[in-house]
Amino acid sequence: MLIARLIADVDRLETRLDEVSAALSAKDIPIAEVAMLESCGDVLQLSLPHGDADALRAILHANFSPSDVLVSEEPIRVPQLLVSDMDSTMIQAECIDELADFAGLKDKISAITERAMRGEIPFEAALRERVALLAGLDEGAIDRCLAERIDPMPGAETLIATLRAKGCRTVLVTGGFHHFADPVAEQIGFERAVGNRLAVSGGVLTGELDGPISDASTKEAALHEEMASLGEAAVSLALGDGANDIPMLQAANFGLAFAAKPIAREAADGWIDRGNLTSVLKLLGIPQSEWVAK
Repeated sequence: MLIARLIADVDRLETRLDEVSAALSAKDIPIAEVAMLESCGDVLQLSLPHGDADALRAILHANFSPSDVLVSEEPIRVPQLLVSDMDSTMIQAECIDELADFAGLKDKISAITERAMRGEIPFEAALRERVALLAGLDEGAIDRCLAERIDPMPGAETLIATLRAKGCRTVLVTGGFHHFADPVAEQIGFERAVGNRLAVSGGVLTGELDGPISDASTKEAALHEEMASLGEAAVSLALGDGANDIPMLQAANFGLAFAAKPIAREAADGWIDRGNLTSVLKLLGIPQSEWVAK
């Protein structure tokens, strides 16, 4: 069985559903039922007795972009665990790019970041190259960057507060740095943060990392570790936007790509391209009357 939940422009739903039905029929994917989700009136739910999830996602994207979508082969439920990326997912920036601006290196470093997020270069090599370029930067630039450049993504605080009210454990995992992740986690409401540590000596960045690398495997491992403590029946949700998030997105019961690079979108169960992070709550079927506003 396949379940698809879709948020799209209302005036396009009726005109495009016939095209979606025809495209699915051509792939021998029948639709059993189409109805607006009772708990969230702007979410359309398609129930299909069988079919190819990748094909269904491709057809929905082709007909309703931009949209918010979740396709699942299991019942869609409120998760007991959320594991989320930080940069460009929970916050509206790439921390290392903004920090680089204080060293006059934003263009150079952001170009490396972009290539790494698209999966064009290995993450660890890209991380070490960017950190090395920051050698000699005053540690105080981190606090300035946090205060001046780092803001939560719209809907982030409501998403986390609502899921926590539902009993969901929330973990922030990043290939970025604890200097940013710890205060961001506290501000948004996450219970745990996992990330890299910038090495500092004499009040300046050394251009090196302190401790093991937090990368794609770390993100996936954090999800598995948390799930092991929650039990076999627990349901997990992962959010991310880049190549470094793919293993985590694929390991979760529900992997959602938020305003993501194509490589991450293609690996996920769905995406948020139209709305903000509260669209996650809608796709999970949590009515707005139960949201914890922040």
